[in-house]
Amino acid sequence: MHLYFLQVILDSAKIKDSLARLALSTGQQKQSLWDILFLGGPLMVPLAILLVIAIFFFFERAMAISKAAKSDDNFMNIIRDHIVSGNVTAARSLAKNTNNAIARIIDKGIQRIGKPIDAIERNMENVGKLELYKMERNVSILSVIGYIAPLFGFLGTIVGMFELFYNIASTGEYSISNIAGGIYVKMISSASGLIIGIIAYVGYRYLNSQIDKATNKMEAASAEFIDILQEPTR
Repeated sequence: MHLYFLQVILDSAKIKDSLARLALSTGQQKQSLWDILFLGGPLMVPLAILLVIAIFFFFERAMAISKAAKSDDNFMNIIRDHIVSGNVTAARSLAKNTNNAIARIIDKGIQRIGKPIDAIERNMENVGKLELYKMERNVSILSVIGYIAPLFGFLGTIVGMFELFYNIASTGEYSISNIAGGIYVKMISSASGLIIGIIAYVGYRYLNSQIDKATNKMEAASAEFIDILQEPTR
């Protein structure tokens, strides 16, 4: 019985010593973030590529949507004044020289003045759909990255765990320090994949909200233009 308790005490001491070495090793690794990331395995490379792609398309789409949705508050008031006064040429010149989605929709409506209201609305709606397509282009890439990045991370962890336990089975050498340290390292890819996925998804939702705002502006401008056409001329 005494020998049994002595063995338990010795085993506990070994476990504490292993955990202490693991904590020391972990503290040393935390000194460099890049060193920790490089320990995540080969699948960290595609994860890094996905992160770069997500950042690039987020900023590229954000600038394109902002440019397309930008509008002057007085734009429709000036268009109204020109149309009501019968100066269609000036209205067309203003719309043609203004570089945003609303102006392009209004320009199409001005070109169709004289035709039935339904025909004008259809033409403006077609231009609006084209402008919406331009804004939505490549936004779905962020959604795809938000979905597959965590999967890459989990795959990296599974591959790493397989390698870890295969090496243990092959060599027969194992300790709490080696196992815990190996698991800690292999979880890096999962954490990285989740973080990249969250970043991509948040970017995707933000861009969609900006597109919705731009769509509402285009619809409001189209409705206001139709109302202008139905006003009596001066």
